[in-house]
Amino acid sequence: MRVMFELGQYLLVAATLLVIVALLANIVGFSRSHEHAREHAYAGASPAGHGGVLLDERPQPDIDLGAGAVAPPGLVWYSSRLVWIALALLTGSLLARMIVTGHGPFTNQHEFATSFAWGILVAYVWFEWRYRVRTLSLAVLPVAAGILLYALAQPTEVKPLIPALQNNLLLTVHIATAVLAYGGAAVSSAAAVLYLVRPHVRWRGLPGRELLDEIGYRGAIFAYPMLTAMIVLGAIWADVAWGSYWSWDPKETASLVTWLIYSAYLHARVVRDWRGDKAAWLLVIGFGAVLFTFFGNHFFGGMHAYG
Repeated sequence: MRVMFELGQYLLVAATLLVIVALLANIVGFSRSHEHAREHAYAGASPAGHGGVLLDERPQPDIDLGAGAVAPPGLVWYSSRLVWIALALLTGSLLARMIVTGHGPFTNQHEFATSFAWGILVAYVWFEWRYRVRTLSLAVLPVAAGILLYALAQPTEVKPLIPALQNNLLLTVHIATAVLAYGGAAVSSAAAVLYLVRPHVRWRGLPGRELLDEIGYRGAIFAYPMLTAMIVLGAIWADVAWGSYWSWDPKETASLVTWLIYSAYLHARVVRDWRGDKAAWLLVIGFGAVLFTFFGNHFFGGMHAYG
């Protein structure tokens, strides 16, 4: 088991390094693309007669993203593959940890942070594949890298489960819904951040605001039912572990506030077709509430302060 434990830690470190390298490669790749676009923006008409477009005259393996967006090739493509590899390594790390402990990754901040980062990468990979918008990485990967570094900084020792955590199946499903919800919220917030900066930057690979608004909305739609399931399953678990469905524990309350923020966003979007900067800011605030809830173990106290 010692070998399996060390393997899990090595995989976690490797995944963290790959996410950081992918982020740096994306920054360099998009920066080069931006400089290239500036140099050729008004270079005259191409052989096809498209004067003034932000494209090289030579054939480029760019990907059309719709809404006038183009994903640059080269480093950005390779960084995308690095993220996929990092996700595979992180999955292996979590599986190794589960084999060692005999239960899901939910007993401390190290395990939950690793799972949180896994959820972010899962959501990012899916949205990148679905919409082919690699520019999302500029806002998603810093969060994933930060969470992974935080996980590495936490105590990693394996301890016996306390009584409140011994309902493995129910608690594992509760944490799984939280991880997926947080991942969707991270991607939704990333799209909202890019939406807000879109009028102020001219990155070649940055899609139009309409597409970013759509991704933010789809991310929220994915996160919201997971948040709902997380709260419901958490209440059932709380009744089993503590004899009460709801105790207004600080972390319970923070989770409820987070759910209400996303409820307000989706209500405004669906009922009143609310879009624009205010809607984007609401998604950013929602993910801020997610982070506040996650890091609450350090200062909330209460019944969730076991991590």
